[in-house]
Amino acid sequence: MSPAEPVPAGNLDDTLLTALVEDVRIRLATRRAVPAARIPDADLARELREAATARGVVLGVSDLLGAMSRAGALLGGLGPLDAVAADPALTDVLVNGDGRVYLDRGNGLEEADLDLGGENEVRALAVRLASLGGRRLDEASPYVDARLPGGVRLHAVLPPLAPEGTHLSLRWVRRTGFSLEELVAAGTVPPALAEVLCALVRSRAAFLVSGGTGAGKTTLLGALLSLVPPRERLLLVEDVSELAPRHPHVVRLEARRPNVEGRGGVGLDELVRQALRMRPDRLVVGECRGPEVRDLLAALNTGHEGGCGTVHANAPVEVPARLEALGSLAGLSPRAVRVQVAAALDVIVHLRRDGPSRRVVEVAVVRRAGMDGVEVLPALALTIRREPAGQGPPGRGAASRGTRSGPAPALGPEPVNPGWQLLSRRLGLVPAPPGHAVGSDDRITTFPRAGEELHSPRDADR
Repeated sequence: MSPAEPVPAGNLDDTLLTALVEDVRIRLATRRAVPAARIPDADLARELREAATARGVVLGVSDLLGAMSRAGALLGGLGPLDAVAADPALTDVLVNGDGRVYLDRGNGLEEADLDLGGENEVRALAVRLASLGGRRLDEASPYVDARLPGGVRLHAVLPPLAPEGTHLSLRWVRRTGFSLEELVAAGTVPPALAEVLCALVRSRAAFLVSGGTGAGKTTLLGALLSLVPPRERLLLVEDVSELAPRHPHVVRLEARRPNVEGRGGVGLDELVRQALRMRPDRLVVGECRGPEVRDLLAALNTGHEGGCGTVHANAPVEVPARLEALGSLAGLSPRAVRVQVAAALDVIVHLRRDGPSRRVVEVAVVRRAGMDGVEVLPALALTIRREPAGQGPPGRGAASRGTRSGPAPALGPEPVNPGWQLLSRRLGLVPAPPGHAVGSDDRITTFPRAGEELHSPRDADR
């Protein structure tokens, strides 16, 4: 079709409308103008007319209105994923290179019956969403992290880095976080531990929430921050805003990634330094995963009580080694990190994800060991009792694997638990009973106690 033979008004089909919208997106991205989803209506109308003219198309009033409506859906929405995005329980959408789509509504991944078309359509969707977040995704920049309007986190990888095809990951962040009571009701926090966690916040102890990916670290941290008295000022430093504490005085700082020229980036380490100048009552680092560990530890060692954050680790005892590795990124020696951790950090709360369930499985305390060492002492642990296959109560799915156990180490003539004793002193708790029943299958125990079996949260993984 040539410019000399324009398409008359009223004859635009769906394919041509989609092509015009894509032309507008490319034009805006090429000029590095305002993200397409945020363009004013008058500018969008002008861009559509210019794109139509370039294709030899004349847009009448009805065609222009239809194109603007379609542009709003394609440039501002999630396209074919809008059908599932409206589900309030949705947390993740994963699109694999083979076109299969998986959803997580809080109960683990499930495959969705969604047809996104072929590789070209999935790639176009990923590129458009990256543009929506003000980022670039193409052969020169074949992967992207971005935050979309509304707080959705985007990650995408293009071929050839993804040989099977474009991979797309979307994560929804709750605008309102959970309360501790809601986490207890959901089974994430055992009732016997709720009082301990409340005392942890009340005592202004410095703590980290540890666990693997998707274990619920940010969710738990947000619930604990909701317990902070309203007169206190919370400074949240995050790579991407995810924490949603129910608190009246929250100030957020969010890292900025560098542009395509590698300039303009602002990391968490710089934001921690800025936060310290903003009179924080509690300094919170959403996730410790880089050189910001140096500044956080320095802050906790200079009178900023009640600081907290999250860190990826498989067990509390592995947290010091993880912090040593992160501290090395800031030029700190392992010894320097150990000394600061021993002086600054009080408690580690560990979560574990087991299938769809996420639970707090251990609380440990941190203390100095020798002149320049650090020691993590288990204080409380959740023992999940697993019955052999076929021996569970009727109507319940018996676990197919058991939890290995071994004898508790000898702790001296009296059945004492140094971890619990230290924790109770720091948090102002009364001595714990020998054991507190949580349910028919679970128990909270002081960990370890002489004469009882020690059930490690990691034993089942060995």
